[in-house]
Amino acid sequence: MKVGLDFSAEKWPRVIILTILGTLCCIAVAFTFDSFSLEHGWQWGPRPINNLIIPLLLAPPFFFYLLTKLRQLAIANARLMQVASTDSLTSCLSRAAFTTLVDAYLERVQSNGQGEGALIVFDVDNFKLVNDRFGHDSGDVALQLIVQTVKSQIRDIDLVGRMGGEEFAVFLPGVSRGSTLAVAERIQARVCDIYFEPQSRPYTLSISIGVATFAGPALFHELYRTADEKLYEAKRAGRNRVKTAHHQQGRAAAVH
Repeated sequence: MKVGLDFSAEKWPRVIILTILGTLCCIAVAFTFDSFSLEHGWQWGPRPINNLIIPLLLAPPFFFYLLTKLRQLAIANARLMQVASTDSLTSCLSRAAFTTLVDAYLERVQSNGQGEGALIVFDVDNFKLVNDRFGHDSGDVALQLIVQTVKSQIRDIDLVGRMGGEEFAVFLPGVSRGSTLAVAERIQARVCDIYFEPQSRPYTLSISIGVATFAGPALFHELYRTADEKLYEAKRAGRNRVKTAHHQQGRAAAVH
């Protein structure tokens, strides 16, 4: 297994390496100024050892302090970005972050003229009943369990976002229509298998799923509208089921 150092702005190796490099630069500059004159050209100064000792005494503390502060700033910025882009309850992407990332992928598809994938939108069935019967804390636990289950059924590169309330979306880049249906049905089945027993009272969770697959250029708002329409079709048909449509060139055709 290949192991390497992480030189990102939040890590200590960057601070240490840049401190060493900064110190070496200061030593080089000190020797340069002390050893060169217009009259005699390059030659050693009267006490060349000072060009080594003084930078070694002053430069490391200065660079280490400065780079440590920059590291702390980078960590703070990363945490702010995480808070801004992540739903605090479920650790999913926020709606804005999810939309931005999906749009970026669809723009690449648009520029290349080809590509496929799917947008899955799902809603927790009778979620208000869970909150009313067991309390909002139990409702929060239910959402967390469902999201964990969904993430266990998809790839690391797939995206999960909380669109609002009990509605979530999953983006599957580069997945065929047949594979998408298999993923959606597997997610639906696994959610029903979740062990959820609030207040020692077993309760079966379920979700309704709408899917919009695409092959070629597509826009996020069109995919979302198509998937959302199929989601509500699934709810009207009795909930706890999957409805899909294939989106192509500004129109959608129901397939399941």
